[in-house]
Amino acid sequence: MAKFLYRTAFSKMSTALNPRESGEHIVRHAKYLKVKPDGIDRLVEEIVNGVISKKISVENFSQHDLHPKATDEYAANWIFVVDTLNFCFWTPTNYTKYKVNGYTGYFAMCAAINRAMADGMDITNPRYYSQLDLETLAHIFRPDDAETKMPLLEERLAALKQVGERLLEKWHGRFDNVVRAAEKSAIGLLDLIVEEFPCYRDVAEFAGQKVSILKRAQILIGDLWSCYRGTDLGYFRDIDKITMFADYRIPQVLVHFGSLEYTPELLEQLKADRIMQNGEEMEVEIRGASIYIIEQVKDAVVAKLKQEHPTMDLSNVNAILIDQYLWDYRRKYAAELEHIPFHKTRSIYY
Repeated sequence: MAKFLYRTAFSKMSTALNPRESGEHIVRHAKYLKVKPDGIDRLVEEIVNGVISKKISVENFSQHDLHPKATDEYAANWIFVVDTLNFCFWTPTNYTKYKVNGYTGYFAMCAAINRAMADGMDITNPRYYSQLDLETLAHIFRPDDAETKMPLLEERLAALKQVGERLLEKWHGRFDNVVRAAEKSAIGLLDLIVEEFPCYRDVAEFAGQKVSILKRAQILIGDLWSCYRGTDLGYFRDIDKITMFADYRIPQVLVHFGSLEYTPELLEQLKADRIMQNGEEMEVEIRGASIYIIEQVKDAVVAKLKQEHPTMDLSNVNAILIDQYLWDYRRKYAAELEHIPFHKTRSIYY
């Protein structure tokens, strides 16, 4: 297994800045990019219009056919399995999307999980997935064609074994027990996930400081909140403290709106399609700037809506929905945005 896929986790995550603080620190010391206020203003207008028109809504997660409903008994464990595996759906030698039942990338993985359940496999049960072998996992994630395969399959198997064994050892085999232990705190749950499951420790060293990005840990919380529509198991009193989920596609949208600008040196690296190491300066800058920009957008959107629409319920205006909207925006306008180069990293963290 390539060493860069796993960095040694910090023994105490409390020594690292939280994701919002990390974004601020990274932008403050960035050498390869700039944040542009005018572009942030354009994003704010886009998001405000999306909230008012209800294009940005917690309902959107549940509307996708591949996602579970809050009433499904297996929902929390399904989300946990999916987000444990939610990383890197491409290979350096083949950019053809991994496909299952016609779906690509993340949704292909969801389709494969649902297919396995329909085939009678107890894939959301840690007693089952902690004992999987590579051959069975390859069968579960078999693609539509013989030319491609699920990338980083060995790393996915290792992640499933790790989290499954921990759930069985300490949490009676149920992820919802972890959620309840956080006592309705999103930050409490974030700390628990990172502490209990090392494969979620998405951290780095940058400009003399330990920083945390925590893409998968945060999207796990965001998916719970979205699936349960902010109620029951998905209610968190501090959900607004969760930041966006820093990956490699949202930056395309940020560049498109003019809120993020790369230096010629970074742009040259991106256009050359160089595979960046997880944790290297350029990669951390792009991810940290993404968090910073969305936090600025979120704060400005809330302030604008409070002033112009004082009776509007803003409890659902957060970085989770902004991220989901921009992710969908990138997919909807893929052809128009494809000319914008994006960084590529082989990692278990996104």
